[in-house]
Amino acid sequence: MTHKTSLLNFTVGYNPLNKSNTFSSGDYLMGQVTFELTNECEVQSLFVKLKGKAQVSWTENHGKTIVTYQSKEKYFSIKQFVIQESMGKNVLSPGCHVYPFTFQIPVQDLPSSFKGSCGKILYTVEANLNRSMRMDSKAKAEFTLIQKRNTDPVLMTPQQNMIDKKMKLFSKGSVAMDVSIAKTGFCQGEGIRVVASIQNKSSRDIKPKYCLYRKYSYFANKKRKVETKVILKEEGEAIPHSAGQTVTRIVTVPSTVTTSVLNCNIVKVEYRLRVGKPIYLHFYFHIVILPALEGGNWPTCPQHNRV
Repeated sequence: MTHKTSLLNFTVGYNPLNKSNTFSSGDYLMGQVTFELTNECEVQSLFVKLKGKAQVSWTENHGKTIVTYQSKEKYFSIKQFVIQESMGKNVLSPGCHVYPFTFQIPVQDLPSSFKGSCGKILYTVEANLNRSMRMDSKAKAEFTLIQKRNTDPVLMTPQQNMIDKKMKLFSKGSVAMDVSIAKTGFCQGEGIRVVASIQNKSSRDIKPKYCLYRKYSYFANKKRKVETKVILKEEGEAIPHSAGQTVTRIVTVPSTVTTSVLNCNIVKVEYRLRVGKPIYLHFYFHIVILPALEGGNWPTCPQHNRV
């Protein structure tokens, strides 16, 4: 057997399941390992792994010491042999070779895929080819997993907040607000209907403001690192002084925002909607962002990656 065997274009790919190219727990992921050989080759084994994990890592300065915080959470690792290790020889001929495989993603409460500056929730399919007298050849493809549609009744629970505050700075009198939203869970791209009854008994006009905040939290070694970001800001029409009005505002969740992640021990993605006047007259609603509703499935070409 010659040792000049040349392996070309070793890739692993999967077939998209729907238009958004996403998967959920319980779905079947089908794909193929593809490679070319320029010469006859003896292969010891070829296997594919389906993996899901979360990991976080960041550093902090404590005086002259730099401390690294790290943590990992493993969800599953499933190994499937395409060419089994055996006592005999697995000799492959020159040319293109394609080996299909099928995995079922474990039926469990899996968090959605996520990538942030200090952590990620990652799902991959990996291939490994072991040849005699050669380094292993490896390939990897990431796939996006979204948490299955949450049926928790809390997501349909209305929220309401009331406040009555005496003005102190640059104004006299008081302002009362009674604000409600119809539920807690909203899909990407969905509008949040905010109804506010405002009694402006102050000496100045008041413009209600709406602000959607996102918070990333990373956990490791009993420490937490938090990153916050303003996703959107909007301002309503002015409520005249010494007047009362009930105003309705549709605050649309951007379709591109990351979905909430509440079922991972080391990464959390949370949202809050602030309604009112910043600093002295406002309150927060906790919002859960769900994946956008998916339309029909459609076939398309496999996704390929190599390393």
